[in-house]
Amino acid sequence: MSTVESRPLIGAGISRVDGPRKVTGTAPYPMDFSIPGQAHGAVVQSTIAAGRIVRLDTRAAEEASGVIAVITHENALRVGEGPVTVLGPAPLSPLRNDRVVHQGQHIAFVVAETAEQATAAARLVRADYEVAEPLLDFRDPRAEHVVDPWEMDTSRGDPAAALESAEVTLRATYTTVDNTNNPLGLFATLAMWEGDTLTVHDTSQWPSMVRTTLAMVFGIPESAVRVLVPYVGGGFGAGLRAWPHVVLTAMAARMLKRPVKLVLTRPQMFTSVGHRPSGVQRLSVGATREGRLVALDHRSLISLSMEDGDFEPFSSGTAFAYRCPNVITRDRQARVNIAAPTSMRAPAEAQGNFALESALDELSYVLGMDPLELRLRNHTDVDPRNGLPWSGKALLECYEVGARRFGWNERNPEPCSMRDGNWLVGYGMASAMFPWFGQPCAAQATVNRDGSALVRSAATDIGTGTYTVMAQLAAGELGLPVDSVRFDLGDSDMPNSMMAGGSGLTGALGNAVHDACRRLVRSFAELAREDADSPLLGVPPDDVECIGGKIHPAGRPDRGESYVDILARHELSELTANGNSTPPVPTELGMSLAGAYGAKFVEVRIDADLGLIRVARVVSVIDGGRILNAKTARSQIIGGTVGGIGMALYEETATDPRTGRIANGTFADYLVAVNADVPELDVVFVGEPDRATATGTKGVGEVGLVGIAPAISNAVYHATGKRLRRLPITLDALL
Repeated sequence: MSTVESRPLIGAGISRVDGPRKVTGTAPYPMDFSIPGQAHGAVVQSTIAAGRIVRLDTRAAEEASGVIAVITHENALRVGEGPVTVLGPAPLSPLRNDRVVHQGQHIAFVVAETAEQATAAARLVRADYEVAEPLLDFRDPRAEHVVDPWEMDTSRGDPAAALESAEVTLRATYTTVDNTNNPLGLFATLAMWEGDTLTVHDTSQWPSMVRTTLAMVFGIPESAVRVLVPYVGGGFGAGLRAWPHVVLTAMAARMLKRPVKLVLTRPQMFTSVGHRPSGVQRLSVGATREGRLVALDHRSLISLSMEDGDFEPFSSGTAFAYRCPNVITRDRQARVNIAAPTSMRAPAEAQGNFALESALDELSYVLGMDPLELRLRNHTDVDPRNGLPWSGKALLECYEVGARRFGWNERNPEPCSMRDGNWLVGYGMASAMFPWFGQPCAAQATVNRDGSALVRSAATDIGTGTYTVMAQLAAGELGLPVDSVRFDLGDSDMPNSMMAGGSGLTGALGNAVHDACRRLVRSFAELAREDADSPLLGVPPDDVECIGGKIHPAGRPDRGESYVDILARHELSELTANGNSTPPVPTELGMSLAGAYGAKFVEVRIDADLGLIRVARVVSVIDGGRILNAKTARSQIIGGTVGGIGMALYEETATDPRTGRIANGTFADYLVAVNADVPELDVVFVGEPDRATATGTKGVGEVGLVGIAPAISNAVYHATGKRLRRLPITLDALL
């Protein structure tokens, strides 16, 4: 069979197989589903950030037209708590008690015959509170600190002594603010019980986890829960947890013995499904006058809600980003009265990379050195933590190709030196990396009597192209045209899958699909090997190839037969095989697992009088391992770049410092990068298939965003001479 080494780096850039359903409006998203006899829910949210509920007056709501029930902590079904996953413990179950820990907390659930009736009645619920003073600033010394819950702090060498003796030192503090995921599709849940069996349509990036959570919460077997998510209207990490509203909807359906559907509103999304946490990072860098790093001390303080366990170690990537003998990374969380944070595209690395790459840019100017040259001098081909070579790292090629395409060498290195009329012109660059991530995954492959194939797994496609790239991968392994392969996902009854997140799904699921298809081909070959009527009689299963729906001995396409012929002769309607993948073990490989790498080059233009910032050009050169589909992969980098522009220049979830109320919780007030803010984006893929896995992929969902914010910030400094260490960069900071 073909090997990774023989496959091209870039796969065919075919259009999305799910594209026609999406553009015709026939793709069913969670909020589109309905069940006969369903009721509708609406959440009632707290109007304070801290305290307790003294009384809930629900009489007016209960008497309102169409209302079936009003569920509060006083009459709610008592349920358990969810599991601890790779992302930490599940959010606590709702309506457990009278305690309020953040503005917008769900304190009641109104169920009515229509969504409009439920929404109207929810406004009639009145709450009396015993108000406590909220703790809203994570830098407040009164905040309880959570210390390294995942044991990810690192230390090597003697950073303190190295900083003390360094020829050149830089110390700086960088601030990133809350961002909110804001997928276009509103999160929705539809729950239906049949006895002790629960079926749920939910907006999720991880159906298998939602199944496990609901089973634990309601004390039923996982086999009694089915979660359906054929399409997701975006997620960016918000769909990686089973949020309280999901439990609330299933709880109401069980209490009322009828299906219940809930669709969150846009303002409710700001307090119900997470956000990128804010943080402050302090970096101390020591170097020689020749630009060799001798010490890195990276410490962060990150916001966390009062009752949650989400963790994003901002500084973790600094431990292995560059060659440096003395490194310490420390991440601490501070509990405040905010809604629970969660992963948002490129979690932790987006924030940590902004601080590190900004600091290196600052250091380059202190040294009088080209920022790119500084990075080249500190590049490492081995993992600094253990000395092992990377499983694949083409960052040097990213630098070379990116600098050439961008015209980096044409840059005048002096700040404020480049101008086009009234526009100040700045060039900036940054390295990008997103660490390798993967979890166990399973898939099932079937070839039918008509020669078509069906491949299945309980994954989701959040717009990344999973439907398409898995169909392509299966088609390649089975030797079938893509239009003969259907890939099904979004059903927890299918083989277990990891989440669509962390840039890990393509690798983990791809390896499972690869395994399933290889096993399926072997099953066909074994049938044929023992068949006197088969031209494959006696051919070992390891010595076959597949092309055009036929199996033939390697190098002998003239001697073979089709799947259809084999099934027909053995009177089989289909043949099925299951496949699995588990994360590779670095020590067994003798190498460290390499995530995706990249180099980002940005040109900004700033109005000299108004401080107006425009991103004029972005070049992204990416080492993403083997690219299964050039078109969908490029789309991922473009989408990540747009998110990075938003992080750098526009996005900030503004919270009232006295009340904890989010002041801009609508699309009218929360700024994101739109078409007018996004220039032509140049995307190039380089490198080789990663050596750690069968498919050679790395994943590119996150790395497109990483590096954009510091590259923009560094370009702003080059244009203006003003070093801004807080995101987003706004025109008032430049005036």
